[in-house]
Parts: sequence; C-alpha cells; structure tokens
Amino acid sequence: MSRKILIVDDDLKTRTLLKAYLERNQYDVRLAPDGETFLSEFERYKDELSLVILDVMLPDTDGFALCQTVRKNSNVPIIMLTASSDETDRIVGLELGADDYIAKPYNPRELLARIKAIHRRTGIETGSGTGRYYRFVGFTLDTVERNLMSPDGDVVKLTGLDFQLLKMFLEHPGQILDRSQLAEETRGRDAGPLDRSLDVQVSRLRQRLEDDGKHPNLIKTVRGAGYVLSAEVTISHV
Repeated sequence: MSRKILIVDDDLKTRTLLKAYLERNQYDVRLAPDGETFLSEFERYKDELSLVILDVMLPDTDGFALCQTVRKNSNVPIIMLTASSDETDRIVGLELGADDYIAKPYNPRELLARIKAIHRRTGIETGSGTGRYYRFVGFTLDTVERNLMSPDGDVVKLTGLDFQLLKMFLEHPGQILDRSQLAEETRGRDAGPLDRSLDVQVSRLRQRLEDDGKHPNLIKTVRGAGYVLSAEVTISHV
C-alpha cells in the first residue's frame, strides 16, 4: 500500500515540521501552501495517494471546498485540520466526505496516530478468513477493490469511512451495534454523548444505500442502544 500523503497548510513552519516528522516515520509527504497548489499536486499524484490532510483556513479557498473537489474525484481518505472547537465545522467536514478531523493546535503524535488508524482501517487486509464479497438486498461489496455495486449494476462511491462502517454492519447483520463500538471501529476513539459525528456518518451511509433516513428499512436506529443492519448477508470468495 502507498504511504504518500498530500498536506495543504498555509503556515510554512507547520508544513516543514510536519513533513520532517512524518518522513521520520517512513511516509512520503507532499506539501502545498494554498488551494491552487494543492489541486495541482492532487491531480498529479491522486492515483498514488493514501491520504490527504486539509487545513480548513487557507489564503485562496477553504478546506471544505477542497474536500468537495477531492471527494468528487477520489475515494482517498481525508483528515481535516480545524482551528475551531465548534462541532459544526467537524460535522460539515464529515458531511462533505472527510474521514476524520483534528483540532488545532495538535500534537504531531496524535496526528500520526490518526493517520496510522486510517491506514489500518482502509488498507487491504490479507490473510483474512472471511470472504471477499458481501451481498445484501441486491448490493455487492467487494472488500478487496473496496467497491460497492448497486442492484442496478452501478458503482456506488464510498469514502474510506463509509466502507469501514458498512463492512462492520455486514459482519454483524441483525446485531445491535452501540455507538461506542461503531466509533471505536471507524474512528479509533469513543463517541461522547454529545458527539453527533457518528450519526452524520450513518446518515451518509444510508444515503449511499438509498435507505430512507426518516423511515429506514436497512440500517435501523435502536433508541438508547445503537444501530442494526436489518438484512440477510451472504459472504463468498467469488
């Protein structure tokens, strides 16, 4: 798996220190000081990237706009850097397709831990005893190519977070999964009682599956308990 990361941040000192720190941990890091440079570098390296890191505040645009552009063209995982403690920024980023967020100022070790967690969750697993294909209500999830095929034969775009969340539901059909389980599996940390990020992620996955958010038939909310996938799932290697 590629370990190439593209980072956009307008602060030269931050970029330089972050590049040096991540390269000491065996990552290939590309930097951009603004949105225009980032888009140019993204177009050049998008097939090689394993992750992009977007600062929300930039001189010529913002990280949200870049997140939208990236997500329209790629399923590469995205981490957002935000100087705001406002939960709204985090939710907006997740709704636009980001996989994680971290508030400034941050410890580089925490960012590294988030990067490693995303790479563990989105990397292709080898030596697994489970099958490659998960089939449910006409959909087929290919866990090697990380593609979801709709009942009509169309490819449904999934972010890394969408994929991990869906795979967890498919591995536990009919079981109630509580919020802590889902948050720990998909984001590597617990969801606090006021953290609505997980609910945003589930809502986004329902949209991908064309599951009615108000009256869902596939991923159902169990009040006070969590969520449950209400579907029969078959697993196979072919």
